[in-house]
Amino acid sequence: MAEIGGIKGDPTPEEVAAIMATVELCWPRPSAPVEETTDSPRWRFSGRWWTKATR
Repeated sequence: MAEIGGIKGDPTPEEVAAIMATVELCWPRPSAPVEETTDSPRWRFSGRWWTKATR
């Protein structure tokens, strides 16, 4: 019988399946590399009406 952080007992098969499904969903996955560009972003916040100070 395992004891982890004050939790005692062995998990049921349903609990093991739920834990494994959660880990599978939350585990980071490799993704395609992001292409680096030297261009500046096309859309910016600077100069917009909501970034100007109110008087």
